[in-house]
Amino acid sequence: MKNIVLIGMPGCGKSTVGVILAKTLGMRFVDTDLIIQQQNHDLLWHLIERYGVKGFEKMEEEALLSVTDTGDTVIATGGSAVFCERGMNFLRQTGLCIYLKVPCDELERRLKNIKTRGIAAAKGMTVGEIFAERSPYYEKYADVTIDCGGMHIEDMTAVIADRAGKENE
Repeated sequence: MKNIVLIGMPGCGKSTVGVILAKTLGMRFVDTDLIIQQQNHDLLWHLIERYGVKGFEKMEEEALLSVTDTGDTVIATGGSAVFCERGMNFLRQTGLCIYLKVPCDELERRLKNIKTRGIAAAKGMTVGEIFAERSPYYEKYADVTIDCGGMHIEDMTAVIADRAGKENE
């Protein structure tokens, strides 16, 4: 099976669903946010604070380009990965890119502390502003969009597994 690349806003469930999806489908799991932390020996929010959004995006692109799995891997990307054109195009070569779309008001309820979450955005940006800025990029890179608003993790996993299976036939 091709890789399954999960994209979407912070708080949409990429990492959580990714682990369960990998277990369900018998695939490996990679979280590019964890790669960034391992490569740079620090937490995401510390890296954003220290190097700024542009510096962080360079780290994110390096992390995306370091994923060399060519199949059978679920890849959870960071919410700002879609700003890394080279990295996203690289991941799309070996995988099906699935946008986990969650309504902005639901994301606002899920995201309690933007700062310690490690969200790459200009200081003072609201969840709504981040959502508006990123949504066109998620749409651009998505091979499949799944509306996950109000869905439980198990339901999201089942829908993604079904769609990925159909796309890989």
